[in-house]
Amino acid sequence: MIPPEVKQTTSRVSRAQRWNHFLARLGVKRMGHRVEPGLYALGEPGPDSPVLVTANYTLSFDALRSSLNGTDAYLLVLDTDGINVWCAAGKGTFGTDELVSRIETTRLASIVSQRRLILPQLGAAGVSAHEVHERSGFTVEFGPVRAADLPEYLRTGRARPEMRRVRFPLLDRLVLIPVELKHALLPTVVGAVVLYLLAGGLAAAGIAASVLAGIVAFPILLPWLPFREFSAKGFVLGAVAAAPFALALTRTGGGPHDLRALVWAVAYALVAVPITAYLALNFTGATPFTSRSGVRREIFRYVPVMAAMAGGGILLAAVLTVLALLGAR
Repeated sequence: MIPPEVKQTTSRVSRAQRWNHFLARLGVKRMGHRVEPGLYALGEPGPDSPVLVTANYTLSFDALRSSLNGTDAYLLVLDTDGINVWCAAGKGTFGTDELVSRIETTRLASIVSQRRLILPQLGAAGVSAHEVHERSGFTVEFGPVRAADLPEYLRTGRARPEMRRVRFPLLDRLVLIPVELKHALLPTVVGAVVLYLLAGGLAAAGIAASVLAGIVAFPILLPWLPFREFSAKGFVLGAVAAAPFALALTRTGGGPHDLRALVWAVAYALVAVPITAYLALNFTGATPFTSRSGVRREIFRYVPVMAAMAGGGILLAAVLTVLALLGAR
């Protein structure tokens, strides 16, 4: 019999919940897509039923339960502040302390007789298995990367090598784009309007292109861009995206060798290229290609360069604007 304090759930994902997934992908109420932490019963689990651990982000929770149709199991949901397993493990909220605390508050040891917890592989960065065992008596196992492979894992007790391989295919990269577009839309519009007033439509269109390169083109082209660090990849892509606009700006003056037009092109490139690189750097937190220490090193190495380039470009543009105003008098 399932204890009354255990919440009940099913493997069915309703239309309302799918709409919730859609809004989450768009970044609407980003921190509001969460379920209540605690212990859930899927089907009719008993004392020997498996216990699977997940985050309280709705997409993580729904991916887990929907993959277990026909399975009787307990789902232990950690409080990760509505963040998915991968990111929460990096931040530490999908971690050892929260897992041990949730085992205690749900009285899991009195509900199940077996002492095995199955965690998603992508949560391994935040959990110390031996410490969990020492503090709670439960043994931690890391299941396959994808929830869809859990039925076979539960049936066979092992994960095939393919189940351990972390992939980041085009579709997974594409779903990152809408939320980034939403966050960048207003600053991009404001920046484009300001540039239009200062330097004309060509510069404004160029900045918009640099933003789109960093948000749309970068995740699509990620595996094929040269260099390993995301910022370096972003600089390459930013240079490619900015080059046609910079070249066109050099031809907007009195001739192909007009000095002021050339300086405007340099100012534009100094601002546009680091914009793409910075947006590329943002993707380090959403991919399985990076580590916390690597991202930290990359931030300290490249962000000062981005800031110096953008600052130099803005300074050049300001000088040119002042000179143009003085010349018009």
